[in-house]
Amino acid sequence: MDGGSGTAAESAVSCARCGKPAHLQCPKCVELKLPREGASFCSQDCFKSSWSSHKLVHQRSKYIGDLDPSQGSQKNWLYCIKKGQMRTSQLPHFDWTGSLRPYPISKYRVVPDAIEKPDWAIDGIPKIEPSSDLQNRVEIKTAEQIERMRETCQIAREILDAAARFIRPGVTTDEIDEVVHQATIAAGGYPSPLNYHFFPKSCCTSVNEVICHGIPDARMLEDGDIVNVDVTLYYKGVHGDLNETYFVGNVDEESQRLVRCTYECLEKAISIVKPGVRFREVGEVINRHASMAGFSVVKSYCGHGIGELFHCAPNIPHYARNKAVGVMKAGQTFTIEPMINAGVWRDRLWPDGWTAVTTDGKRSAQFEHTLLVTETGVEVLTARLPSSPNVFPWLSF
Repeated sequence: MDGGSGTAAESAVSCARCGKPAHLQCPKCVELKLPREGASFCSQDCFKSSWSSHKLVHQRSKYIGDLDPSQGSQKNWLYCIKKGQMRTSQLPHFDWTGSLRPYPISKYRVVPDAIEKPDWAIDGIPKIEPSSDLQNRVEIKTAEQIERMRETCQIAREILDAAARFIRPGVTTDEIDEVVHQATIAAGGYPSPLNYHFFPKSCCTSVNEVICHGIPDARMLEDGDIVNVDVTLYYKGVHGDLNETYFVGNVDEESQRLVRCTYECLEKAISIVKPGVRFREVGEVINRHASMAGFSVVKSYCGHGIGELFHCAPNIPHYARNKAVGVMKAGQTFTIEPMINAGVWRDRLWPDGWTAVTTDGKRSAQFEHTLLVTETGVEVLTARLPSSPNVFPWLSF
């Protein structure tokens, strides 16, 4: 571990683990000429405690260059592998479940220095979130926190709406990501997914058999596709999270039925949210509606608490007979985000370590809102606005 040197201004860096003033630098980071932010520590103890996660930064830098996105060191579009930490010029080998394939991805997009960033923005490693007591305790938000959540969620809705207006055959999902990214920074926010556990893009775009966490890439959307766009905004110290599944051109009747059913699953789940309702009831409502339509509910991913942390308690499973504990209370904020499959509910991960797909290659749809439990019911913080594009036929009736 190297001691700090240089001017006082240069040494005014926070510890990558605890946030205290840091005067020691990781020697490997110095050798690789990585930014001091995210590579500095206040003590040998903090450095040693962080080593298992911090060393990933060194591995990642070998494949995609300097971690400072402004350097633009990745000049060529490459396939993403290893949870976003590596790139390759060759299509990875995989027993693909459907017709979709990954395409190369572009370099990291730049976020201006002046924008407030979450603690994973530089090195890809969340530090506060994993050890927070809010992983085990459901927070009751203060009035001030709720007001920040309202503002952030409304902006997140406007960003998703901007993406929705852009969707059409011939557009790449990377271009959708560019729309989301630019709209986010124009609002003065940070795109929460960017570099979260090394996720390489500013939103998730999940096409056809992709259930969730699809990485925006160079593939053009085709007439007949369905695509989910998942946006999370970090603004004024809190996160707002929502997603919708959209039709690309002329979509077959079964896919239309799947998407509408998924929308209805979310609406029916929201309708029961109020103080005293058990979290496990959400899955019962969703599973009942999906199974009656002949569809299945994904079990591997769930809704989550949200606020100053991106993900925290409670977990909100979407399937029946789940084991979620606890009851809803006024002041809680969380997401409900059912993923509904046309075929079986099981999923597999692509070699990129993020993209979850259906095991039978059939299509999947998802919708998500961030919700606030009120004294009498629920407030949908990410609700559609009067200006939201009219993209769902069933809302026109």
